[in-house]
Amino acid sequence: MTRSQKQRSKSLKPKLAGQERNLTSEEVRKFQNVIYRYYRKHRRNLPWRLTLNSYHILVSEIMLQQTQVQRVMGKYEQFTRKFPGFPSLASAPLRLILKEWLGLGYNRRALALKRIAQKVMKEFCGNLPASVETLITFPGIGRATASSIAAFAFHEPTVFIETNIRRVFIHSFFHDTSNIKDTEILPLVEKTLDTSNPREWYYALMDYGVMLKKEYENPNRRSAHYQKQSPFHGSDRQVRGMLIKILTRQSCVSEREIMEKLQISSDKLKNNLAQLLKEGFIKRRREKYTIA
Repeated sequence: MTRSQKQRSKSLKPKLAGQERNLTSEEVRKFQNVIYRYYRKHRRNLPWRLTLNSYHILVSEIMLQQTQVQRVMGKYEQFTRKFPGFPSLASAPLRLILKEWLGLGYNRRALALKRIAQKVMKEFCGNLPASVETLITFPGIGRATASSIAAFAFHEPTVFIETNIRRVFIHSFFHDTSNIKDTEILPLVEKTLDTSNPREWYYALMDYGVMLKKEYENPNRRSAHYQKQSPFHGSDRQVRGMLIKILTRQSCVSEREIMEKLQISSDKLKNNLAQLLKEGFIKRRREKYTIA
């Protein structure tokens, strides 16, 4: 970011404090111009931005939940080649889907994607609905993800926040303020939304947010919702990931065989197997476990 760009960015930090006052049309125009000016020069050409295929956009949005773009880049195209649409994903064995998902983590998302595909095929004739209120009834889709899908796949002028968008608004409108709630940010997101092109506007906001993380101390630390991620190593999440990895490579494995591979306590293994059974990832056949 050049010195002049930083000066323009700093000039956006007015006497604003969330809902305490409304933005004027001039302030909205100024803010949009800064964001779009940066975007025109530095936009990221990510593969899911080059399509209007609602299935592909859905896959990318689920993959991007709690996962960095670079990790998703390594999986998105491979996954959509293997499962090119709702019919193929709905009918694919969960074991094969999880095998393709390995490396992304948070395996519940892969299970949710399969269930979404099945719901789309069964209830919506193979077409993903554009309604946010309908999308939030799908597995693994909250309001923010539903709104982003509606904006990116269907050009709906929805209002939502994700980590990069939050960073932009905190940096731009909440100077020297801490404990900022999303309920304070959302009115500003709505007020500044480019309703004529919400898809490109949100892409521009996200790219500006990525730049801010590199150029400034992360503004999101001043969010009321900021949390440091708990350590992964040794966590139950890591154990469940290793269990899924084993079971995608071997069709049936006993508890004793798993213990020998993972070198963990019997109690820890039993607890995590029970959790995977409860979530529908695996099933037990006599004394052995397999992907459901």
